[in-house]
Amino acid sequence: MSALARLLGQKEQLLARLEAGPGRNERAEIQALLAKIDTALKLLGPKEFPGAEPTGR
Repeated sequence: MSALARLLGQKEQLLARLEAGPGRNERAEIQALLAKIDTALKLLGPKEFPGAEPTGR
């Protein structure tokens, strides 16, 4: 599995956890992880798919 696919899968799981209504501490942890994943996706995106728009939330 490519790094891009792995990151997108992790992001999808974290967004599902966020929608489930976690507590304040867990929400902060999830948001921090999502920020790291978004940064990694921005770094990987142009190399994997030139001209593609970065995914944002």
